[in-house]
Parts: sequence; structure tokens; C-alpha cells
Amino acid sequence: MIEMEVTKVQVDISGTTPVLVLREVAGAGRYVPIFIGHAEASAITFGLESVVTARPLTHDLFCEVIEHLGATLSSVEITKVDGGTFFADLVLSVDGNQTRLSARPSDAVALALRFHCPIWADESVVEAAGVLPDEEGEDSEDGGDVVEEFRAFIDNVNPEDFAS
Repeated sequence: MIEMEVTKVQVDISGTTPVLVLREVAGAGRYVPIFIGHAEASAITFGLESVVTARPLTHDLFCEVIEHLGATLSSVEITKVDGGTFFADLVLSVDGNQTRLSARPSDAVALALRFHCPIWADESVVEAAGVLPDEEGEDSEDGGDVVEEFRAFIDNVNPEDFAS
């Protein structure tokens, strides 16, 4: 497994589909773009910015349920990509035992940000979907313009090919 971090959520160049961008923490710093829904993009952005709402949103409520049941979210694992669809597991610790729940990567990442737990990706996922950063983008203030790196890629695919 390769440790990943959320670099940003942004809209693809067509201006219609949010893209979650993960980057490997060590190694070559490959980026993994995952097309996600608008609601999930908001949930991830709220997690990145530690936004607290007056009433709990779905991901906040799920965190409360996990904690109320005496469990913790130990980590999130992006386990595979198949035909452009990404799969993830929530790794929960309950009474000293580990259990896994299948989840969409977008939901899993939204929860990981709230629990401040690590995000891992199977090496096969990073190999299949990872893109190396260009040297110019690496030195920029915001970590590079990821959309530019994926421009040719995104121009030739449909968001439906990458539903999470």
C-alpha cells in the first residue's frame, strides 16, 4: 500500500465534473485523479477546510455514529480500479478488532479527512491511474496545476467512465 494525501478537489476542464486529486506522500509523488460527484466534492472540501455546519451533514453524521458505537476509522484504502471505477474500504477498529466496509473512494476520503486518518492506495491503483507530476508544476506554490497534467487525458474521456 502507498500512502496518499488529498491535494485538492477541482472541476475538470470542461467545467462540469469535480475531480478528487490524491498524491502519493513518498516516492515519485504521482497524482491519482478520481472523478466524483458534486455532493462528495463539497463533503471533501468541507473536510479539508474543517468546516463545521450547524447541523451534521451525512459524513459528519456517519462519523458520529462510528464514534457512538465505540469504533474508530483507522484508515481508508483505495483497493482497486476496474474499468475506470475506483473501489475503497473503510478500515474500522471495533473492540480491538479490525473490520472493513466497502465504500466509494469519495465517501471514504471525506470520512478520512474528518477522522484525520491515513489514506492508502494499492500499488496497482497508483500504477494504473497515477500520473507523474511535471517538474515545472512541482515547484509552483500550490503543488502544480494538476488539471494541466491531466488535460490531454480528460479531453479524451467521459466522466461516466470514471464513476466512483
